Amino acid sequence: MNIVYFDLETKYLAEEVGGWDFIDRMELAVAVTYSTRRGAFAHYTEREVSALIEDLSSADLVVGFNILRFDYTVLRPYTTRDLRQLPSLDILDELYRSLGHRVKLDSCAQATLGAAKSGDGLQAVRWFHEGQIEKVIEYCKQDVDLVRQLHEYGKRHRCIYFSYYGQRRCVSVNW
Repeated sequence: MNIVYFDLETKYLAEEVGGWDFIDRMELAVAVTYSTRRGAFAHYTEREVSALIEDLSSADLVVGFNILRFDYTVLRPYTTRDLRQLPSLDILDELYRSLGHRVKLDSCAQATLGAAKSGDGLQAVRWFHEGQIEKVIEYCKQDVDLVRQLHEYGKRHRCIYFSYYGQRRCVSVNW
């Protein structure tokens, strides 16, 4: 089974494109995948977006954090495919359905793995505009690796943890 873990960073922030209703205007800066078939990471810039779409489309399962609402919407202008039809596991969406509220990737990573994100999306956009593409790639790669580790932990232990007002809480998952 080829599981493709996926995340992307954008060129623009929501407020630069008119708000969160216009995610499809934020444009792809960098995307990173990790394929279990390849056993390796790959990164894509806007020029390589068709190869990214093929990578995602070849997956038996695409796993990410907020991919259904955000990442696939960012990619909408680049393809005629409806990426939401791909076999996908959106960890944030799963947690939201169980909890009734959103949680952050960093909260889950710290509570479950004892690992923290290396930055945030705001910084990634700044790096992109400063031409520091390698920093954006590395940041995105670290997020993909956190998603991969969370997914594997959830499959193994049937729960992942998140922080809620300073308390570590478990949410059951069936992956």
